[in-house]
Amino acid sequence: MISIIQRVSQAKVTVAGQDIGVIDQGIMALLAVEKEDTEKDANYLIEKIIKYRIFSDDEDKMNLSLRDIQGGLLLVPQFTLAADTRKSNRPSFACAAPPAYGKEMFEYVKSYASSSYPNCQFGQFGADMKVSLINDGPVTFTLRSI
Repeated sequence: MISIIQRVSQAKVTVAGQDIGVIDQGIMALLAVEKEDTEKDANYLIEKIIKYRIFSDDEDKMNLSLRDIQGGLLLVPQFTLAADTRKSNRPSFACAAPPAYGKEMFEYVKSYASSSYPNCQFGQFGADMKVSLINDGPVTFTLRSI
């Protein structure tokens, strides 16, 4: 499982003109499921995102987690993160989970994240989403499951 996380001052996902996920200060995470990913991978990655210390403390050091600041978490399915871009000029999605499994895993991620952290919002798997955000910093990291 792969995630690009961004520290944001606000972010939202819109589908068919409707805002379906909106947060203020927090983390907007793009999330890709790969073929071999399991629920264990999902649990690890969600816990890592929630505990990752990317928010400034009183000394302006990145020392606080999402949980510490009680910020929002916006999880957005993004299968293109699983692309292999090393060869040619066209991405290969051979490592990405098939759509049915990707959707099943994203539904699991939604359930696990909601039970682990109270302030979660979500994009919609398979939808034509419009994602907007204000990256705070900018601060952006790539995280992978074990």
